[in-house]
Amino acid sequence: MELILKQDVENLGFKDDLVTVRNGYGRNFLIPQGKAVLATPSAKKVLAENLKQKAHKEKQAIEAAEKTAEALKSLEVKISAKVGEADKLFGSVTNADLSAALEKEGHDIEKKFISIKGGAIKRAGPYTADIRLHREVQVEFDFEVVPEQK
Repeated sequence: MELILKQDVENLGFKDDLVTVRNGYGRNFLIPQGKAVLATPSAKKVLAENLKQKAHKEKQAIEAAEKTAEALKSLEVKISAKVGEADKLFGSVTNADLSAALEKEGHDIEKKFISIKGGAIKRAGPYTADIRLHREVQVEFDFEVVPEQK
């Protein structure tokens, strides 16, 4: 079954993508949830026209995302956390904590666009996260978890 996505769907595609899915998934989940519409010939024509109009705006969005990526590469973020024996954290540091730290530095990035390699952090030290700024712009961001000063 061919569908046109009306919004981003995890592990499937982005808004306005033409995707092929199994009939049950499309009929029972995507279409009733309002996440997709059937890809009829007329819907494909409307999609092509919309994409043509969005191309210019998309180019500007990519340029802005690339500027943000360059700014992030030069940024050093240290997240302080309570630490016990052997640099083991009380609790963990997650993508929400990294999002809050980046917001303090002036970069408003939603936590759902941040994925920390290895999942939640349980120890102090240097780490890397993938930050998706745009569907075509993704940056690896290095940061450090440090013990909280007493």
